[in-house]
Amino acid sequence: MAESLSVGIGSLFQRGKPPAKPVVYAVAAVAAASMVAGWAGDLLLAEIVDRNPLLLILLSPRNRNLVLATNELSASTYYIVGFLRLIASDPANYLLGYWFGERALRWVKRRSKTYGPLMDDGESLFQRIGPVIVFLAPNNIVCALAGATGMKVRTFFVLNVLGTIFRLATIRRVGESLESPIGSVTDWIGEHRIWVLGFSAAALAWTIFGEFRGEDSELQTLKDLVDEKAPVDETDAPITPEETE
Repeated sequence: MAESLSVGIGSLFQRGKPPAKPVVYAVAAVAAASMVAGWAGDLLLAEIVDRNPLLLILLSPRNRNLVLATNELSASTYYIVGFLRLIASDPANYLLGYWFGERALRWVKRRSKTYGPLMDDGESLFQRIGPVIVFLAPNNIVCALAGATGMKVRTFFVLNVLGTIFRLATIRRVGESLESPIGSVTDWIGEHRIWVLGFSAAALAWTIFGEFRGEDSELQTLKDLVDEKAPVDETDAPITPEETE
């Protein structure tokens, strides 16, 4: 049974060889759900930043929200909830990149103005500096690139975990050092709640309009990656179960 389980797990980590569609769609749904939760957090910022900071970072753990919430939360709550929320979708994006291999690299080249040019300089460049980027800024595209360029599962998770802890600790220290100015910002948002909420609603409406209308929107590009019919690169070699440890 142990051998069968090892083979089953190993079949999920074959670069350039996506597993069954239901598995791919389930993982893509996790990535999409995290994105939508972030939108909700952006919309509700004015309503919950001073009333329910825990809900704010549960929905949208952006750096700015972590800064605004850190002094209102106990250290244990801040670190545990912040850590779990920050890494919630990173493995999903990594797996999508790993499964789709060269297809994911072509997807990044087409869709990302920031990281597309990096791919034009060669996959080996990201392989060299990728670990630093994953440690410092593991956003959706970076996690997908880590998988697409063949970063080992173990390496990705170690960098992701350590980088997330470093990020939380840095923001906590900034929050402690700037407690008074941050409190002033939070108070200002509370005093102008209606105006900030209106601005947030307008910004979110524009974002959603772009998501469902534009071909380069994040949701659309995620759908394109999963549904694209182009064949994957057959040179992408699957890794063995041992390499996933």
